[in-house]
Amino acid sequence: MSSEMKHKKIVEIVEKELTCSAHNLDHVYRVYNLCLLIAKSEDSVNLDVLIPAALLHDIARVKESKDETGEIDHAVLGSEMAGEILRALEYEETEIYKIKHCILAHRFRTGNEPRTIEAKILFDADKLDVIGATGIARTFMLAGQFGQRLEIDDSLDQYLKTNTVENGRIKDVSKHSPFIEYEVKFKKVPEKLYTQKAKEIGIERLKFMEEYFNTLRAEMRGIK
Repeated sequence: MSSEMKHKKIVEIVEKELTCSAHNLDHVYRVYNLCLLIAKSEDSVNLDVLIPAALLHDIARVKESKDETGEIDHAVLGSEMAGEILRALEYEETEIYKIKHCILAHRFRTGNEPRTIEAKILFDADKLDVIGATGIARTFMLAGQFGQRLEIDDSLDQYLKTNTVENGRIKDVSKHSPFIEYEVKFKKVPEKLYTQKAKEIGIERLKFMEEYFNTLRAEMRGIK
């Protein structure tokens, strides 16, 4: 089976798993395209590892969102699910190992640092998709899906004490808000990125996001 056919099969599987509006196939394709863009600025990138990893990186995302116990980490579970899918498509074990590492290390809170250039590119591409205009759109899609308010009454410190666990995982997503997501996550994205190209994109995207949230806060306060 050719690489193109394998990628097509992967997309078909992923599409059935991702039913969340903010973590759907559109997100996967945006991350995929960003991966290819960043890869052009890096040396010796193995696209046979990067492309399947990009397509499969959120395969377990909906399972995590529906997990009320807080025990499922979609990067960890997704890595294992990806391994089964890749073996069924007759990928070599050496490639499967590298792809699984990319998926395992693609999020902030796994404690698994990206060790390869492919893993670093996937990490960066996934993070870039949460900031900028796209990030704003996704944030409010999730806010609507879970019935969030724009702001909450508690202070940020109080919120973090009552609605997050040790690894930063949110206990009750309905009690979260776009402003909290911006303060605790989005602002920190550019400094967490690995590749120079991603850092450049991230800085520009965050400027736009900062202006938006400052304007929204002013409008909500009746200042303008």
